Amino acid sequence: MFIVGFPAGAFAANCFVVAPSPGGDCIVIDPGLDALDSVEEILAEHRLNPVGVLATHGHADHVWSVREICAARGIPAYIHADDRYLLADPLAGVSGETQAMLRQLVPPDAQFGEPADVREVEDGQRLDVAGLEIEVIGAPGHTPGSVLFRLAGDEDRPPIVFTGDVLFEGSIGRTDLPRGDTEQMMASLANRVLTMDDTTVVLPGHGEATEIGRERATNPFLLQLGASAADGPGASR
Repeated sequence: MFIVGFPAGAFAANCFVVAPSPGGDCIVIDPGLDALDSVEEILAEHRLNPVGVLATHGHADHVWSVREICAARGIPAYIHADDRYLLADPLAGVSGETQAMLRQLVPPDAQFGEPADVREVEDGQRLDVAGLEIEVIGAPGHTPGSVLFRLAGDEDRPPIVFTGDVLFEGSIGRTDLPRGDTEQMMASLANRVLTMDDTTVVLPGHGEATEIGRERATNPFLLQLGASAADGPGASR
């Protein structure tokens, strides 16, 4: 497995280029603000051919460069239906303060819109892209269309999950932005994140890589969920 990640733009959102190995087809995950040049450098250096762009959710710092990359290569974008509208209006999902900041970075003649080929993903779907088998796991809360992209492990490596802004090292995604939902976020963490194997490597939308086991043991939000479950109906003391 070949994975290169880098923080892009003013919001340092992690963008990933993923392939079975260098010198072949690949996917690009979450190319946000100012990601285009770095993506092109990685593709050239490792002789990679992108065949799809995947978005964990539709916020501007994760989809800003999706249209450019798709148009330049003639490739599809994959996103959940509930966040698709943000491809054409990436500022709609952020706060007014962030909108004002982003507008200062947008060239006067910039035009947003969907790529020519958009493919909607859904919970439980399995994608076969660039020779990669990718499980789509619905995890709403940060946005209605937030998803996790999971690559199963094998005898040589553990499972890998790209969590977008659902789970970070020591933290979780905020739910106070437009269409965020705290109750949904907690359910996604309990039913989608905490059910994963402890060895699963977490590649989040911001910050450093971590593991599910480490977060289960140290992340205060996940510890709170564990405590709530222990105190629930039928819990033993």
